[in-house]
Amino acid sequence: MTMSYYTLGNSGLRVTRLALGTMTFGTEWGWGADKETARALVDAYVGAGGNFFDTADAYTGGTSETWLGEFIAERGLRDKAVISTKFSMNFEQGNPNAGGNGRKNIIRAVESSLKRLGTDYIDLYILHAWDRLTSPEEVMRTLDDLVRAGKIRHVGLSDVPAWYASRAQSVAEQRGYEPVSALQLEYSLAERNIEHEFVPFGTRYGAGIMVWSPLASGLLSGKYRSDTTNKADGRLETMRGSTNPGFQKFTDRNWAIVAELEKVAGELGRGMAQIALNWAATRPGVASVIIGATRLDQLKDNLGALDFDIPPELLARLDAVSRPVTPFPYSFFGPEIQGGLTGGQAVGDKPVGYFPDLLMKGAFAGVS
Repeated sequence: MTMSYYTLGNSGLRVTRLALGTMTFGTEWGWGADKETARALVDAYVGAGGNFFDTADAYTGGTSETWLGEFIAERGLRDKAVISTKFSMNFEQGNPNAGGNGRKNIIRAVESSLKRLGTDYIDLYILHAWDRLTSPEEVMRTLDDLVRAGKIRHVGLSDVPAWYASRAQSVAEQRGYEPVSALQLEYSLAERNIEHEFVPFGTRYGAGIMVWSPLASGLLSGKYRSDTTNKADGRLETMRGSTNPGFQKFTDRNWAIVAELEKVAGELGRGMAQIALNWAATRPGVASVIIGATRLDQLKDNLGALDFDIPPELLARLDAVSRPVTPFPYSFFGPEIQGGLTGGQAVGDKPVGYFPDLLMKGAFAGVS
């Protein structure tokens, strides 16, 4: 296969459309890959032309960052590799400032990640989760300081409310801080709620979406069926009973999606995982999809996800079975209400080419 590149949001950072997720590097959580398997996963990904690696300080107690740094150094890839890591989580009981998104923790966290990764800069530094406390002003000022100090290159947000992301981007624009270039969010056929606000925000205000869990924690891989959930050996079964919403996937709606996905995969002669990844990677606003694996054969299969196109009629079937409920106020933005705002006239968005700078940017989006 040939990897193609997208620029990440409005930045000049070029990343491959499939990123290698390293949350599976290490076995501390009861599932994951041992060191030699993880090394082989990196070899296969790099061999396929990938350049985008995603990790976090919280993954497997720091093992993920440590191993990733070692593997990149062993191959002399630091200048070619784009490393993304995250901060927010607290692993020091009794110390509230060892986590969250305040300036004290961000500076502590970045220094720790730099040490584990064995590098003097991070390409993309991402807020891992909203702490419901720290203002966007403090977060963006601190991240901008780190950019100016040369410790990080670009800034991203993950798992925050859309209003918070919008405020952060506005603060950056108004004050001349480094803007948000990436939104790392859960997105899959089983979880499409980012379409209500984050996709419009990202496409309009320059933040490329990095998709996490495009296979819905393995639900869409073909491993699980509604009548065999108790027999499947995978992350969802290991995490059964967890209060983490990312692992609560066994629902009637999702089983209907799995059934339709299996039919579409059969008609195309492709694996279910490849279809699900292809669907996510080709949606509006998506810059890169994070793929993770615990076995080499899984990764190699995933790397073929962009080697084909899904016909429009099959895309329509997947869209229909997975379409999310439209909650208020988005239910007011359909044609019936909008017609009352325009006097019954069709008033659409700007035509292609209206913004020549965006048209030019799009011309280079697929450069490989």
